[in-house]
Amino acid sequence: ILNYDIMARFRRRTCIILLLFILFICSIMMALKTLRPDRAGFGDPFGLGLLPELQQRTVLLDSKQNSLNSVPGDAVTRVSNLHSIAVNTMKASMPPVNKLEELSSPNYNFHIFYYTWYGNPQFDGKYIHWNHPLLPHWDPKIANNYPKGRHNPPEDIGANFYPELGSYSSKDPTVIEAHMKQMRSASTGVIVLSWYPPGMADENGEPTDDLVPVILDYAHKYSLKVTFHIEPYKDRDDRSMYHNVKYIIDKYGGHPAFYRHKTSTGRFLPMFYVYDSYVTIPEIWANLLTVSGSQSIRNTPYDALFIALLVEERHKHDIHRSGFDGMYTYFATNGFSYGSSHHNWASLKAFCDSNNLMFIPSVGPGYIDTGIRPWNNHNTRNRVNGKYYETAFSAALLVRPEIISITSFNEWHEGTQIEKAVPKRTGQVVYLDYKPHKPNVYLELTQKWSEKYRKEQEQWLM
Repeated sequence: ILNYDIMARFRRRTCIILLLFILFICSIMMALKTLRPDRAGFGDPFGLGLLPELQQRTVLLDSKQNSLNSVPGDAVTRVSNLHSIAVNTMKASMPPVNKLEELSSPNYNFHIFYYTWYGNPQFDGKYIHWNHPLLPHWDPKIANNYPKGRHNPPEDIGANFYPELGSYSSKDPTVIEAHMKQMRSASTGVIVLSWYPPGMADENGEPTDDLVPVILDYAHKYSLKVTFHIEPYKDRDDRSMYHNVKYIIDKYGGHPAFYRHKTSTGRFLPMFYVYDSYVTIPEIWANLLTVSGSQSIRNTPYDALFIALLVEERHKHDIHRSGFDGMYTYFATNGFSYGSSHHNWASLKAFCDSNNLMFIPSVGPGYIDTGIRPWNNHNTRNRVNGKYYETAFSAALLVRPEIISITSFNEWHEGTQIEKAVPKRTGQVVYLDYKPHKPNVYLELTQKWSEKYRKEQEQWLM
């Protein structure tokens, strides 16, 4: 009986100790749970497995936009991009509360050239512009030394860089919105939209005027403005320009995103950039742009600011005689032309000041067009990890311009884009990229110089 009593007490004591031990373990686990790191949550890439629905949407979005086209084995890039897409996907599904407050305020003195000529089978029934032909050398004697043919998207595109959005269509609403958000994040304010009259296009494209209302609507959503970059369409002269300016103002002038520039006299006038303006003689332009001209648009409801392209030094006198209101330089190739050479900007600004003209220098992140002009290596301008772009901005600010134009947001053929690009290798082709920086580095640099311009401009006006 004594032994039985001892054993019973031992069992009770063991059960109590075991119960206390279990309670101790449970309390430790509860304490550890409350001390989990703050960063462990939906935004952490290692938590994606807990969200199969989000993971599935992320994979679908990834395959659609080709945004993980990094070099094989680049696991860090893949995880980083996956994380970015997951976060963006979640943000897109959230209510748009204070969404725009996260973005830099637009600078309406920063104008950026924008192209809507890209197409793909999903939205356009075929590839447009991504399949750009290889252009022959202008000298037939050596033209045969270079490759011929066309590019074959989506892996092989007519560019030296590869877009984060893949070989997109300019008609894709998700692409348009992504572009607007990128331009707004860069603190640019005015989109200079490449434009051909209805039914007309460049030789490799399709008409895009019907896309203008959509561009205006999305621009307005992001507090951006839209002006027009009138391309050298067939038979462009004083008469056709009058009708086209009237068309643009009548059809789009009432939209809240339609850009009007405040002049020194306090008037708010539309602005038109006129590409390759020098191919038309000053006498024809004067018919349209001078008060006494036979087709004069001055002092009519369609009066506007017309900005001519200056390439050679002599063009400045032609621009003045033509009745233009200012000049821009467009090309992102320092040294390529008189107008695009930074060291000439001070004298051009002085000429404009003395003749009551606007001088709008064009800055760019670099230049490379060997994807469509294989023979044009000598005009390549290396980006030098952003230093080339910053040098151009610095040169522009020195002349204190009223407006700075940026070449370009998405002219991929000439490698002047600041749109997001990603590493990509396919077959024999290795595309250039923005490494060691992120895909948005040129958007961030633009935003940096936009703020710098704002601060310096305040001092100029004092």
